[in-house]
Amino acid sequence: MKAVVLAEPEVMRLVDLPEPEIGPREVLVRMRGLGLCGSDLGVYRGAREVPERPWLMGHEGVGEIVAVGADVADRVVGQQVAIEPNYCCGRCAACVAGFTSACTERVIVGMNHPGLLAEYVAVPAEFAWPAAETVALEDLVCTEALTVARSAIRRSGVEPGQRVLVVGAGSQGLLLCLALRALGATVAVQEPHEGRAELAQSFGAETGVDGEFDLLFETSGVPQALRAGLARLRRGGTALLVGINSRPLELTAADLVYRQHTLKGSLIYDHPVDFETTVDLLNRDEVRPGKVLQARFPLEEAAQAFASVQSVAGKSWISFD
Repeated sequence: MKAVVLAEPEVMRLVDLPEPEIGPREVLVRMRGLGLCGSDLGVYRGAREVPERPWLMGHEGVGEIVAVGADVADRVVGQQVAIEPNYCCGRCAACVAGFTSACTERVIVGMNHPGLLAEYVAVPAEFAWPAAETVALEDLVCTEALTVARSAIRRSGVEPGQRVLVVGAGSQGLLLCLALRALGATVAVQEPHEGRAELAQSFGAETGVDGEFDLLFETSGVPQALRAGLARLRRGGTALLVGINSRPLELTAADLVYRQHTLKGSLIYDHPVDFETTVDLLNRDEVRPGKVLQARFPLEEAAQAFASVQSVAGKSWISFD
């Protein structure tokens, strides 16, 4: 089968690999689409370490089941699926408490476990979520990223009618705008990139940041952007930090105490509820996240696809069809 591997930072190669064999509790998925995000860009550039090179990248994968393991009873050949690429152990204290995003043994596809940038991949059946045939491929490709956004929304406690500020209109910020508007919140976006701001506006977000906001979602990972956003957060308001950056936040205790802000980190999602409810939302055609896809590449142009992540206003993806 064809696959694309990262030979060294920013150097990718199209290779032939053996088709994977599946275990009794796995399914074999023929890949159809792969979304790209900032964490993929970190691996591509060498900023995020991987176990070895050459390395199979990619984690936002969707496709069609072509074989099922002997012990799999609830998945069938022919189903289109979205892959949940964080395999929790189900045994540690965090998993038992339903807080699987904090799993101490979490397998992270494309990061500490080989990724999905291949024509066929083996996936644990419980992490391959069947979607209705009516769900368009472009919408399905956004499932994982949309689940991250919706998990942050769930953790925030946002309610319909509240004013929400989204800092950063990369793909995660755009999907937050889409999901928040679907919930009935009033959304404004803080984004200096004109193309991204216009795209957010097409998703129903305001681009004028006026007045105060009940909640803030920070997706850019830029400390200065967070500080500017917090200046617009009402006293007693909550900020959800979704963007990741190792730089200091440049905040003081006084910043938080005097305004009584709550800062909360939101990492990926919790299994199985978050992925399950997102796929159900797509099945009911209540949200169309495929609008965020702005650049499509074939497998042979994977290197150009990864290089485009930072510059594209919207989300880049790789099509296997």
